[in-house]
Amino acid sequence: MNTVYDKDDLQTAVRTLREGGVILYPTDTVWGIGCDATNSAAVQKVYKLKQRSDSKAVLVLIDHEAKLPGLMREVPELAYNMIDLAVRPLTIIYPAARNIAPELLAEDGSLGIRISKENFSHELCRMLGRPVVSTSANISGEPSPACFAEISQKIKEGVDYIVRYRQDDRSKALPSQIIKLEVDGQVKVIRE
Repeated sequence: MNTVYDKDDLQTAVRTLREGGVILYPTDTVWGIGCDATNSAAVQKVYKLKQRSDSKAVLVLIDHEAKLPGLMREVPELAYNMIDLAVRPLTIIYPAARNIAPELLAEDGSLGIRISKENFSHELCRMLGRPVVSTSANISGEPSPACFAEISQKIKEGVDYIVRYRQDDRSKALPSQIIKLEVDGQVKVIRE
């Protein structure tokens, strides 16, 4: 597998996000549909493409835990410990998110956030300087594609840019673990 991405590919993806576009890109788990997570119009395009109700929240990727305080009033100390100890991708659902497109929030105001350690998506988040939506590259209710070759033509035609990096990669990634941190400090395992 090629672990070095093309800088032009990355810059085009970032430019597309800044212009309110939607991209198809590799993440630390599966191929994702993404946009600037602070741009409501772009988020609505993602929901429309996936034919998904906007009452179903989607997660966002960031490049570093230092960006967590900008997305919520208070980051539970437990979150930092869980991030440090994670051995595979970890999505944490945090209470009371802020500074994000409201369409991304669950009914209770929570938001799923994952810190990407995968080369391309990490740099994408870093260069954009804002969270990036990450939802599986499929129509809602259909199986998630395990690799780029399994992504439907409808999804490919519905985005503004398709990242070239890792298109030939056939390895199957594990989905992220999902943990929800409740306001009262309780921890709920959603997916191991």
